[in-house]
Amino acid sequence: MQYLYSALILHKSEQEITAAAIKKILKAAGVTEIDDARVKSLVASLGEIDIEEALASASSMQFAAGPAAAAPATTEAPAEEEEEEEEEEEGEEMDDDEGLGSLFG
Repeated sequence: MQYLYSALILHKSEQEITAAAIKKILKAAGVTEIDDARVKSLVASLGEIDIEEALASASSMQFAAGPAAAAPATTEAPAEEEEEEEEEEEGEEMDDDEGLGSLFG
């Protein structure tokens, strides 16, 4: 992520996004191991993208997906609780003579 963040810093400060500039930011941030292939790949990938448009669409998708993503999580919790309660009730209904002995005849 630090590679992408460094590119965003360059973009926001209206600087050209180059491999040398990204490496300079990473070194200033204290990153000791910089992968040259990742830097070159990032520069090449971002050369084809309108960053402002990508940021605008990403932020609008985040707000649209945020509440929808939270909805399924709330519906799963009661179902899990019901299953646990059913298992507990089944365990209580078992008689003493139905224990492990009933498994073996």
